[in-house]
Amino acid sequence: MLKSFALVASFALVAPAFAQEAVRVDQGALVEAAVAQHILPGFEALATTTQALSAAAETECSPTSEPLRAAFHTAFDAWMGVSHLRFGPTEVDERAFGLAFWPDTKGFTPKALGRLIADEDPVIADATDFQTVSVAGRGFFALEQLLYDPRISTLGAADYHCALVRRVAADIALSSGAIHTDWVNGFATLLTEPSEAGSYETDAESLQVIYKALDSGLQFDAEVRLGRPLGSFDKPRPTRAEARRSGRSLRNVTVSTAALAELAHILSSESDTIRADYSTAFALIQEQATDLQNDPVFAGVKEVQGRFRVEILQQYINRARGITTLELGPALGVSAGFNALDGD
Repeated sequence: MLKSFALVASFALVAPAFAQEAVRVDQGALVEAAVAQHILPGFEALATTTQALSAAAETECSPTSEPLRAAFHTAFDAWMGVSHLRFGPTEVDERAFGLAFWPDTKGFTPKALGRLIADEDPVIADATDFQTVSVAGRGFFALEQLLYDPRISTLGAADYHCALVRRVAADIALSSGAIHTDWVNGFATLLTEPSEAGSYETDAESLQVIYKALDSGLQFDAEVRLGRPLGSFDKPRPTRAEARRSGRSLRNVTVSTAALAELAHILSSESDTIRADYSTAFALIQEQATDLQNDPVFAGVKEVQGRFRVEILQQYINRARGITTLELGPALGVSAGFNALDGD
């Protein structure tokens, strides 16, 4: 613990002195690398694993089915690997929200599921009709409650509950497949071949949107995935941890930061200094996450020592974000600009 504290303290001392390395980058090449090595493989994995999730639900729809739960976790991991890529096909028809409606600050998901089950709403019989259902009643967090929540997982008639599980899983697969198809069949080209007639006019614009995804992804991990359960020192909020019902709170942070590390290393590939800084920063994130394995849902934030361990992880993620904004952005000639988390 003292060693970890010393590391955090040392980061606080050196944070203002990031190296300003003059790097002339090939913006177009970096965009092509990010698309080929990170974006397309990520969405292909999401499409493949969500199809397997839907197939598992068709085979066995019981909330306690181990194969179904395993398929859920594998698919959720794949979503964590691309959840920071909130532009282009994920934003069409609110697909990202339809896959992951969280934070759910008003408890809309259990309300939406409760209404569907209580009414035995026939909307679940048709894939197209189901996409008119509120995003709170769809996606990974709806399925999580159907499989893991003590109340929702046992609510209503077994036959309808089974049909709802299957429809939610199939809807996740449908949206994921559509996102992947749109990337492959056009959007990747719009990004890698910018033009005045396209969504992006220059390589710099294409690179900026990818860079912004890296920056906002790190910000979301630190400020939302960790910040919500941390709450304040006097009022920690462990029940606000993401995906706590399925025990995924830490796992989501770990998988997300691993994906962000991959993207960071691609974007910093033309700077040995920045790449090395990222290697150190993400290694510390992984080390601290490993240290938290016995607290998978951040329940320990209620105690001083447990809270401190989560705060260290948060600081390490913020360190990686500092490298992104103070080193990588200037080297690439781009900035993140405003995003929805700023000012919250």
